[in-house]
Amino acid sequence: MAFKEKVKELIDQAMAVHTDLFLIDYTISADYKITITIDGDHGVTLQDCIDVSRIVESSLDREEQDFSLEVASAGATSPLKLPRQFKKNIGRKLKVVTLSQEKYEATIVDADDTQIFLEWKARESKAVGKGKVTVEKKEAVAYDQIKEAIVIITF
Repeated sequence: MAFKEKVKELIDQAMAVHTDLFLIDYTISADYKITITIDGDHGVTLQDCIDVSRIVESSLDREEQDFSLEVASAGATSPLKLPRQFKKNIGRKLKVVTLSQEKYEATIVDADDTQIFLEWKARESKAVGKGKVTVEKKEAVAYDQIKEAIVIITF
C-alpha cells in the first residue's frame, strides 16, 4: 500500500473513533511532512489533536519511511469548506463570496447537504418618496457556487 493511502486509511480510522471530529484536509509534502487539519461538531481540543496524532503515528513505521506529523484544528479565520462546518456555524455571521463575485455579510440561518441559507438587513430606497427603509433579505447559496466563506468574529 502506498504511503499516502496508508495515511488516509489511518485518518479515517481516527475519525471513526472520534465521531464528533471530521477531516478538513490533509497533505503530505515531498519530504513526508504530514499535515492534518480537523474540525469538530463541538470544536477541537488539544486532546483531540493528540488522539488523532497517536492513532496515525502508532501505525506508521519510521524505519520504513521517515516522516513528521502535524495535527491541527481549523483556525477561527479559516474558510469553511464542508457542509458539516456550515451546519455547525448556524446562527453566526459569515462573509461569503460566490463564484460570480457576489458578496454577502449575513447570518447563516440554515444549511443542508446542498446549500446554505443566509439572512441580513439592508437599507433600500423607498418605492415612493425620498429616504430609505430597512428590509429583510434572504438568499440560498449552493455550496458549489461558494468561492469563499469565512466566519466573522465579533467581540
